[in-house]
Amino acid sequence: MHSMTGYGRSLVSADGRELCVEIRSVNHRFLDLTMRLPRTIGFIEDDIRKMTAEKLNRGHLDIQVTYSNHRQDARRVSPDLGLARAYQDAICEISRALDRPEHDMIREIISMPDVLSVVESEEDQDAVRALVHQALEETLCQILTMRAAEGKRLASDLMIKVNALSEIVEKISVRSPLVVEEYRAKLHRRLQELLNGDLDENRFQTEVAIFADKASIDEELVRLRAHIIHIHDIVSGTEPAGRKLDFLAQELNREVNTIGSKASDGEIASMVIAAKGEIEKIREQVQNIE
Repeated sequence: MHSMTGYGRSLVSADGRELCVEIRSVNHRFLDLTMRLPRTIGFIEDDIRKMTAEKLNRGHLDIQVTYSNHRQDARRVSPDLGLARAYQDAICEISRALDRPEHDMIREIISMPDVLSVVESEEDQDAVRALVHQALEETLCQILTMRAAEGKRLASDLMIKVNALSEIVEKISVRSPLVVEEYRAKLHRRLQELLNGDLDENRFQTEVAIFADKASIDEELVRLRAHIIHIHDIVSGTEPAGRKLDFLAQELNREVNTIGSKASDGEIASMVIAAKGEIEKIREQVQNIE
């Protein structure tokens, strides 16, 4: 079981190129990627998304990629020959009009705005892609390691809460039959007092049976135990667990609410409150699980 919180960073370089991938991961219902990378290597975005989705299932990931190219062919100087000729004609015209000798025209022309411009060379996509794959693989490995370590702590804490809930469920199970017996004794005593001992036994048993049927929580207890067993299986498994556990936490809450509405008993009502408290803790913890 993995957490959704993690951090990773990897810096790789080769043949004059240097690339860094840094990822921060936090909780999210789905896999949500926010990516920042240089415009010159924008072609690599789909690769990053695909590789990340193969490794991670949930979480908001802030992915930042920095890249620098120090190769000699990374940039080139491009002349605007048309603009240079226009400057040349203008300088010659000014020289003639002012009857002034022409100086070193080349120096004059290349110093003019926009005659020379530095242009980024087109990137070697295969070389950049190899760097990104290496850096991203290392970064994701770091995140998975951190998520797994945090996931162990979450699993341990989650099972403490689930076991506490299980104990409450068993206490409710022990108390539940006693509620009917106490109702039987109380009803019998009251009817004896009201009827001066002239009690219709059949009617009495019918009333008790009706109450027992309305107050029965056997089905809810069975389902609660089944959900708890299922949680144990999921936590000890290897598949992503967050969504399943979130669903089971909702089902636990639903069954406990039903018990609370059925069981007209103060002790069970108190245990229901305690159970709902544990379920809320479970739900909060589940939000951190992938």
